This record gives sequence, C-alpha cells and structure tokens, in this order.
Amino acid sequence: MRIVVVGAGMAGVQTAVALRERGHDGEVLLLGAEPHQPYDRPPLSKDVLLGKAEHSRFDIDFADRGIELLLGRPATGLDTERRVLDTDGGELAYDRLVLATGARPVALPGQSARTHLLRTHDDAVALRGALRPGARIVVVGAGWIGAEAATVARQLGCEVTVVEAAPVPLAGALPAEVAEGMRRWYAEAGVELRTGTAVGGIVDGDVRLEGDPGATVLLTDGTELGADAVVVGIGARPDTGWLDGSGIVLDDRGAVAADDRLRTSADGVLAVGDCASFPSARYRTRLMVHHWDNAVQGARVAAANALGAEQRYDPVPYFWSEQFGRMVQYAGHHRPGDELLRRGDPEAADWSALWLRDGVPVALLAVDRPRDLAQGRRLLERGAPLDPALAADPAVQLKAAVRG
Repeated sequence: MRIVVVGAGMAGVQTAVALRERGHDGEVLLLGAEPHQPYDRPPLSKDVLLGKAEHSRFDIDFADRGIELLLGRPATGLDTERRVLDTDGGELAYDRLVLATGARPVALPGQSARTHLLRTHDDAVALRGALRPGARIVVVGAGWIGAEAATVARQLGCEVTVVEAAPVPLAGALPAEVAEGMRRWYAEAGVELRTGTAVGGIVDGDVRLEGDPGATVLLTDGTELGADAVVVGIGARPDTGWLDGSGIVLDDRGAVAADDRLRTSADGVLAVGDCASFPSARYRTRLMVHHWDNAVQGARVAAANALGAEQRYDPVPYFWSEQFGRMVQYAGHHRPGDELLRRGDPEAADWSALWLRDGVPVALLAVDRPRDLAQGRRLLERGAPLDPALAADPAVQLKAAVRG
C-alpha cells in the first residue's frame, strides 16, 4: 500500500515517521513544496533569526526509515476518484493520502520590496539580513509571531515599532482584560507599540538618492513611520487553495473539514496540522489549531487511522511563545462567557489566568509559571471541577483546588 503525505513540515514528517513506527512496510512518499530538507518552524523566529543556528532541519535519516522525499514539488490538484495527486512534476497515484500542507501567512496588499513574512527558512534568512543594529523595524501585528519578531529585533539592537489594528496586543487570542496587561512588556523592552491603527500603505524610498532612504509606512491615523524593513505577522490561512475542484470539503475558514478521526470527505484521504480543522467533543466546537503540539499529536492519530485504526482525536490544545524575556504558555480553549480567574498580579514577574465553565477548567494561560501549566494541563485533560476561591489563590497549587 502506497501512502503519500503532502507537506514536509512537522505534521507531515511526524506522520511519515509514525507510519513506519506502526509497522507499515509499503511505500511512504513525503512531498514537500520547498527544496530544502524538512525542517522545524518554531526555531525560525528564535535561533535562526538570532544567528545562533543556520537551519532547523529535522535530525531524521529518512532514507534509513524508508521514507522517500520528493522535495521542491508542490501539489497542484487532486483527483479523489482516480486516487491521483497532481504535482508540478507529474501525477502520483496513492492508496492512502494524508494532507499536511500547513498554512500560508497573510500578506499586506501591495507589499513593498522591504516587507518580510516569517514562515519559511528562506523568509527567516532574508529577515535576518535586515536585522542590523540601529535598523528601523516596523512589525505589523502584535500577535504571537509579531511579539517574537519584535523581541528578536530588539535583542539585535534594532529600533522597533509594532503596529496593531486592535486596541490591545494578542487581541485574537486573549480577552482585552488579560491582553491589556501585556502592553507594558513592549515598553519595558524599548519597543514602541501603536494600537488601534492599521497600515494603509508602504512607500519605498527612492533608491537613486544617496544612501538608503528606506521606506515609509503609512498608518490609517495619519502617522508616517520610517522603516528599513517591515515584518508582517497578521495571521495565516490554511494552505488548501490547491484543492479547488477536488471535492474535498472545506470549512468556513478554508481548512479541510476533517472528522474526529482526521478523515476527510474523500475515501482514503486524511488531513492533519494547520491545514485542517476537527470536531472537539471536549469543547463542543470545531477547532483549527495552528501550533506545533497539534501537528505532533495529530500526526500519530492520522498515521494510525491511515493504517485502519479508529482512533479519535480530541486533544487539549497547547502552545508556547517566548517574548520579551518571558515564557508564555497556553493550554485549552476558552470562549466568551467563560469565568476568568486570575492567579497573581499581572504586574508581577509571573502570573496565570484560568478559565472555568460550570466550575470546570477549560483553559489556562501561564506567564513564567511552569508548575501552574503542568498541573493545569492535567486538570484540563481530566475535566476536574475546581473550587474557584482556591483556584484563584496563587499560593495554592492548582491540584489542591480540585473539589473533593
């Protein structure tokens, strides 16, 4: 049985490896759109940008595992009736197919030559060359990627301004009453944060002038910012456009609408990672999770089910971000109306926030509180009801707040 995995990021690589670990002795083909050896993405916004590492390639001997790499070969279409994958290098027949094409970053309309995205190895290398001491860097978006890019730029001695259309940083991930406390992190790091305004356009300087005039970033509030480089971190969308006409059902966000076994609407085709969404019985909603842990966990389930298992996928989502000298970790999934409990003073060096639904924890945010995160993840998995008064006391361990 030939199994083709489309996408050579974390989800695709881990799926291919898991197929072998589960004893599959048929063909495993791993298709990557980029020419580079498969690599991990989180280090791109950290060690690769800082120059501490030249690459973040996976330390995996694919040939030894019997995994055939087809690199620099993007998928272009899919015929699910014939079980044929179209690529720019010709057709590939499959018995089972796993979609793991990830997500594409959202770009600004009319981006200039000085604009950088941060999704691929080549993106990181190009941006690293622009992060020189004294360089004027404008970061568009105060989400997770924007904060990490601003952190690295300041570490490298750049002058950094972050522009965010929402009134607070991390507006898409956290409620305003939590995110507002993070505003001071920018000021403490020497980063200017401009919220409530968006980028209206970017005008490149005249390269014929003596020296490098840079670019001018035009904000919707009338402000003009000089910039030697512009970093755009305003989100990502599932990379599924190539599936047009295939009959694979997508959800309203453009993600492959997988079921709770990560199977798609087409027989023999599964989907995992950033390109897919799945129904969560735990949270009673369809989740789309663009984070490393989801790619790793989902790959194991996708591999098992591609080989005939019937494993359900219903994780507690988890991710982390290193920004402005802090380790920020989030587990679970909260929604408006959930009860918010604060554990500690957000002005302090470390604190946590906990969300309860009918007394049961559904999400946890931990800032430099690894014990809260570790205990909180276990409680989220169990769905253990908590005593709110005890859970809100930062001196009480979370596991001690469980109702008897």
